[in-house]
Amino acid sequence: MTSSYNLDHLFTQKSIIKNGLPAATYLDEQFYEIENNTLFARTWVFVGFAHELSKRGDVCPVSVAGKPFFLVRNNEDKITAFHNVCRHRCLKLVDQSGNSGQLIKCPYHSWVYDLTGSLKAAPYFGGKDRTPPEGFVLQDNGLVPVHCATWHDWVFINVDGKAGPIEDFTAPLERQLEGIALNQINPVATIDFGIIKTNWKALMENFIEPYHVQFVHKTTTSQPLVDHYTVLDDHCLGSACDIEETPDIDKSSTLAVTSRFLTLFPNFVMGTYAPDQIGIHLNTPVSPGKTRQKRVIYVHQDSKISDTEIENIRNLWQEVHKEDHDICERLQQGRVSDVAANGGLLSPHWEDSVRRFQELVAQSVSHDLS
Repeated sequence: MTSSYNLDHLFTQKSIIKNGLPAATYLDEQFYEIENNTLFARTWVFVGFAHELSKRGDVCPVSVAGKPFFLVRNNEDKITAFHNVCRHRCLKLVDQSGNSGQLIKCPYHSWVYDLTGSLKAAPYFGGKDRTPPEGFVLQDNGLVPVHCATWHDWVFINVDGKAGPIEDFTAPLERQLEGIALNQINPVATIDFGIIKTNWKALMENFIEPYHVQFVHKTTTSQPLVDHYTVLDDHCLGSACDIEETPDIDKSSTLAVTSRFLTLFPNFVMGTYAPDQIGIHLNTPVSPGKTRQKRVIYVHQDSKISDTEIENIRNLWQEVHKEDHDICERLQQGRVSDVAANGGLLSPHWEDSVRRFQELVAQSVSHDLS
């Protein structure tokens, strides 16, 4: 299988202009399954927003590594996560976001769990009366938890439980955010883009590199390419640009501001835009050729932003994302060509962060490509 995906060149090729990941890694169902079993199962994966689970009993279904989980805010005001499976007949328990109250009830046979995942009732499981069958213990059949952590407003899951502290995971991004107080921002708008017809990696790579900005976004930003530089800090990858501020510029209708475009591998995306705006993308893989995406916009808690400015920001990001989505869907379409088999070329200057991202993909799946 290694030769089929030909990932060795990511580590050994020394040419000035380097190829990217082979096209098959964006198209193939088998490779997507390998990513789920390795890359997405063994690290922290971004899954949701804490502010969307603001009340005790709030629940939200999520998908990680192709498997169903759900988030819940418990009575200790902490967000935890469980495998989204009833222990009786394996029904998906939580099908949509909402509030469950104090109990989570399976709609199939009314097995009931509390917010800690403990099984509280299994009615008539042992027969006509409510006596449990011999050997059946409620306490032994609760929901199965999964490793979960909240960093500021952002919730992560680690399926295998071996990823280490969330603070270690987020450390390289925090190094790049010196002077930005993430504990002083509030969400002001959410844009749900639904399904984008492209592989999750295309959306991540597009965000990481600045090479496309002045071409794809020429109508929505005036950030010259020469003002950009790439960022490679362990598994924090991206780019940035520093622009001399113009006091009278309307920052709700332009991207021509000092910005940071940063990611944490594999799927956490943060954009910071002077003086006080932050955008967070949630990219959830659905299949090799489909990714679900939403964006939450934040501003500093002391910002005097108006409803009109918020609507302008929403409209701006709708337009910017549409430009990116059109490009990424065409990338997906192009990769079915035989010409794309070897992955195309990567700029050694503007796309070194993309190359590092692709190396992390290759390293993450390498043990299963034998």
